[in-house]
Amino acid sequence: MRIGFDRPALILAAVIIIPLFLLILRRFKPLFALELPLEPPGGIPFKSPVNLKYLMKLLNALELAGVLFLFGAAAGPHVIFSEIVWLNRGADIFFVLDISPSMAGIDMGGRNRFDAARELLLDFADQRPQDAIGLIGVGEDAALLIPLTTDRVSLHERMESLQIGELGDGTALGTGLALGAFHLHRSQAGRRVIVLITDGENNAGAIHPETAAAMIADMGITLWIIGTGSSGDIPFSYVDPATQMFRSGTFDSRYDPAVLSSLAAAAQGHWIHAPNIDSFTAAFAQLDQGEMMVRRSGTIRREEPLHIIFILTAMVLLWGLRLVRRNILGALL
Repeated sequence: MRIGFDRPALILAAVIIIPLFLLILRRFKPLFALELPLEPPGGIPFKSPVNLKYLMKLLNALELAGVLFLFGAAAGPHVIFSEIVWLNRGADIFFVLDISPSMAGIDMGGRNRFDAARELLLDFADQRPQDAIGLIGVGEDAALLIPLTTDRVSLHERMESLQIGELGDGTALGTGLALGAFHLHRSQAGRRVIVLITDGENNAGAIHPETAAAMIADMGITLWIIGTGSSGDIPFSYVDPATQMFRSGTFDSRYDPAVLSSLAAAAQGHWIHAPNIDSFTAAFAQLDQGEMMVRRSGTIRREEPLHIIFILTAMVLLWGLRLVRRNILGALL
């Protein structure tokens, strides 16, 4: 966004003419000035309640600003907006994110798995603005949290409000994958992708993950599975959204990578094991490279006039100063 003028020569003329006029006026002012004493002979000298010298300088400066705004209005001011328009459609990508309590496990460089996944997901979305991104949460059940959209503000807001345990205990992986496939089956995008991020195994929901994987393969949708988290006793802490109680301690973290790997193979997809923050970050880089698309974009320019604002500002300054000189300074003098 920037400000431009249709007739910038008027701005240049104002900068040259107005100071020249003031210089000439100041040079010849003593020829017409008449000084009168403000106090009676032998009486008490008049003292103004304000410093009239600095007040007059301020009023003159504001008057000059009002005249400059009038010149600016005549110059045709406008604000210019430049917007990027994507000329080709990006991929349609649904993230199926595990938000069960185990995602509160703290083994991602001092952060829990959920916070690391949220940050990496948002970074990925911001770097691919032409892609439509959707979000499905998985817990005891699965729910559509954000439909496919290029609106990154809505995605950020929903991800910031998302809480561990929002959908209860359990991990309904099959239901989450099936829900993603359902919302992608009518997509006309050149690439349709489901990315499952989980640290556990399917233990809830009515749909078996193998059934959902077969459905995804039949629809020609690409499946990526990122298994995050390390094994062993892992510390955790989070606030249960249902009871608002703080929970902390340790839990025995484990999942079978072979199960998730075979699930990805059933969908003819990709499996990535990410036990730490470095491998988790690398998994998203691999996803970005694997789903790379040619991006074609253009720029459109839009202008909005500003002359009304300039005129109103000049009127406020000039008429306001006139009232001050007549009603306030006139009473003082």
